Amino acid sequence: MPNFSYRGRNGAGQVVQGVMEGATAGVVADLLVGTGVTPMEIKPTKAAAGDAGGGSMNINISIFKEKVQHIDVLLFSKQIYTLLKAGVPIMRALAGLQESSSNTAMKALLQDVRESLDSGRELSMSLARHPKVFTPFYLSMVRVGEMTGRLEEVFIRLFDHMEFERFMKEQVKSALRYPSFVIAAMIIAMVVVNIFVIPAFAKVFAGFKAELPLMTRILLAISKFWLDWWHVMLVGAVGTVFGFNFWRRSSKGRYEWDRIKLKFPIAGKIVLKATLARFARSFALASRSGVPIIQALSNVAVTVDNDYISDKIEKMRDGVERGESILRTSIAAGVFTPVVLQMIAVGEESGALDDMMQEVADMYQSEVEYELKTLAQQIEPILITMLGAMVLVLALGIFLPIWDLGKVAIKK
Repeated sequence: MPNFSYRGRNGAGQVVQGVMEGATAGVVADLLVGTGVTPMEIKPTKAAAGDAGGGSMNINISIFKEKVQHIDVLLFSKQIYTLLKAGVPIMRALAGLQESSSNTAMKALLQDVRESLDSGRELSMSLARHPKVFTPFYLSMVRVGEMTGRLEEVFIRLFDHMEFERFMKEQVKSALRYPSFVIAAMIIAMVVVNIFVIPAFAKVFAGFKAELPLMTRILLAISKFWLDWWHVMLVGAVGTVFGFNFWRRSSKGRYEWDRIKLKFPIAGKIVLKATLARFARSFALASRSGVPIIQALSNVAVTVDNDYISDKIEKMRDGVERGESILRTSIAAGVFTPVVLQMIAVGEESGALDDMMQEVADMYQSEVEYELKTLAQQIEPILITMLGAMVLVLALGIFLPIWDLGKVAIKK
């Protein structure tokens, strides 16, 4: 029987990990849920993969195999809410969704969930058999819906939450598309100029047999360096990209990179506000659904998609466990603005913290939307300055010798 390494959270919100033996990842997920651990990641260990044989074939199959996408889970949440609200039994609802789904991976997932429900498991436990598809926050919300009898209400809230996540990601991608294109064009232009344009002018300048201007000598030296060492630079660039990605995937590297991202000019404040909007909306959703504050903070820490902010939320949870107020722990986190802290204080005093957190989320969302709409206007002066500087350097370096030669010819 193969072994699976797992990572999850226990009832106290602490991260636990280890290795467990099971026939499939779904079986391991059931065993973990039965022990009170919400699985976040389950994957075969290296030993299990080696015993299987034909590992390369499995890798090739997994690359081309259709996967469950974010949009599939989004539609599932909306459709299951509609069917449950209409009074359709859960098994009939899942069967209908399975038949109407165009994604083969989603069909297989729904079939597995139906079989799991048939065997007597709860819906949250059945969904927990697929930790790569359903997040711990999603599973926790479904579990709360089962306990309170408000499952359809939880699903529509999850749909709104996931729609907000999707909207934020699309807005960020749309805002960064133009600057990315301009920067890529500048890099390509620099490569072409240094490899093809300047060497052609170098042959002309060599016939002058005169001292060239400093800017021209610098450009010629840079171009010669590119021509002589392009293979080393290419290997170095590829190695840097792979090294950076390897570092970023490590726990320490991911934490540091998430912290550094928040300090980027212009983009850093947008990332911070978007992350805090995600935190506030998730916390409001969990609180409204009846999740205890400590458990809500533990679950929300997983959803913010930023290890640095997640660590701050974990410390907030630890402070609440020690008996401190949400306001005090929020101040200690050092990431909220005074206006937000004031709203948290009002919400805590009035007993409407979930409403205030929703207001915080809406406020941050409005700010992020405004920042994204004006992002191109903020970045455009920087890009124009960079383009102007590059053109000025090239113009001075290439045309100054020609200008000097023209003046000599006129005097003669």
